[in-house]
Amino acid sequence: MTVQNTGEAAKEIEALLDRHPKGFDLSLDRIRRLLAALGNPEERLPPVIHVAGTNGKGSATAFCRSILEAAGYAVHVHTSPHLVRWHERYRIGRKGQPGMLVGDATLADAVRRVAAANGDQAITVFELLTAVTFVLFAEHPADVAIIEVGLGGRFDATNVLERPAVSLIMPVSVDHQAYLGDRVELIAAEKAGIIKPGLPVVIGQQDYEAALEALVSVAERNRSPLSIYGQDYFAHEEHGRLVYHDDQGLTDLPLPRLPGRHQHANAAAAIRAIKVAGIAVNEKSIEAGLVNVEWPGRMQRLTDGALVALAPASAELWLDGGHNPGAGKVVAEAFAELEERHSRPFFLIAGMISTKDPVGYFEAFAGIVRHVFTVPVRGSDSGIDPVVLADDAAEAGLSAEPVDSVAEALEMITRNWALDPAPRILIGGSLYLAGDVLADNGTPPV
Repeated sequence: MTVQNTGEAAKEIEALLDRHPKGFDLSLDRIRRLLAALGNPEERLPPVIHVAGTNGKGSATAFCRSILEAAGYAVHVHTSPHLVRWHERYRIGRKGQPGMLVGDATLADAVRRVAAANGDQAITVFELLTAVTFVLFAEHPADVAIIEVGLGGRFDATNVLERPAVSLIMPVSVDHQAYLGDRVELIAAEKAGIIKPGLPVVIGQQDYEAALEALVSVAERNRSPLSIYGQDYFAHEEHGRLVYHDDQGLTDLPLPRLPGRHQHANAAAAIRAIKVAGIAVNEKSIEAGLVNVEWPGRMQRLTDGALVALAPASAELWLDGGHNPGAGKVVAEAFAELEERHSRPFFLIAGMISTKDPVGYFEAFAGIVRHVFTVPVRGSDSGIDPVVLADDAAEAGLSAEPVDSVAEALEMITRNWALDPAPRILIGGSLYLAGDVLADNGTPPV
C-alpha cells in the first residue's frame, strides 16, 4: 500500500510549487512582508521553544512535545520536512491530550489565505509554508508552541520570532555547506542567529569545540542567560536509568524510549529547555514524556507493514532519516550498542541525495555493517545514482551493491542470506527515503 500526498491541501501546495521556488533563498525580508500583510500572526503565539541544530533537533522537539503533553499542556509543533504528507509539519495542540496533525480542510484554507496575501510577489515555498505555521498556531489556542528551524537559523523563515521563551541549539556539524559554510564554526554562527538579546538559550551536547565556542560567543554578546550541556546540566546512564542533573539537583528517570546513547543528551536538552522557558512540569510528567516519546523516521523500529513482510522472518527492520556524517556517527553508535546487547548480522539499505557527504556517512558504519544495498531516492529529484552511491560506500571500506528498490534489497537478504540469528536491517541516509519507506510500508506518521 502506498500512501499518496493527496487532498485539497496538497493540491494547493502543489500549485504553490509550480509558481514559486522550492528551495531556499536565505533572507527575512519576504517573510516579514508577507506576515505584515497577514496581520503579524507570529506575534500572537503562545510561548515558543525555538529549536535549531544540525542533528538532534527533531529528537529534542519530540521530547519537548512528549513531556509537555504528559503535563497536560496543549502543544503546537512545527517541523520540517515532512515524510509522507504536508500535514506532518503542523501539529495542533489539544488541552489534556496529544496534539493532532492539522486537518486537510483547515490546512487548505490557511494555504489559500497565505497565498492570496502574498499575491504574485517573489517568495519561496518554504517561506509561504512557514507563514502558514504562524497563521494556524495563532488561530488555535495552545499553551506552548515548539517551532523547529528549517535551515540554519539566522536567515531561516522561522527566525522572525522576536521573543521566544527559549532558544534551543542542538549538536552542530557540517551540512548544507552551500548555504551555511564549510566550517563547523561558520555553521554554528548561522545556527546561533536564533539567539535573541537578553533571552535564554540552551546549548545541547556539542562534538566540536569550535562550534561550542561560536555559540557561546553569540550568546555572551547578546547577554543571553546560557545553559550549556556538560557545564550547567548533565545526563548519564546508571543502573539502567537516566540520571539528569542541573542546578536544582539530581532527577532519577527512565531511559528514553528513543534508542541510542545520544538520546540521553537530547532528552536532557529538552528537559533543560522546558525548565529555562519557565514552563512548570513535574517529575512524573518528565518520566511519562521519556517513556512515550515518538519520532517517526528517526531510529524507528518497523514492526508491521508491506515492506516488513518482505524481510526475513524475525528480522529487525529499522528506519532512520539521518543523512550527514554526524548523524551517521550517532546512528552507527546506537547500532553498536544494540549489537552488544543482542548480536545479529547487520545490513544497511541506503539512499542519499547529492547535497550530502555519502563517504563521510558510510565511514561511520565501517566494521559493523556486513553489506550495503544502495537504492534510488524516489521522493527527490536530487537522488544519487545507486551505482555511484555503492562506489561511495566501497570508498568508505564497505561491501556494497546497487539495487532498484528497498523492496528488492529486502527480498535479496531474505533469499540469499539465510542467517541465524535473523539479521538487523537499517534503511537510512535520507529523510526523503524515509518518507518513501513509510508510504510504501503503509505506516505514515499520524
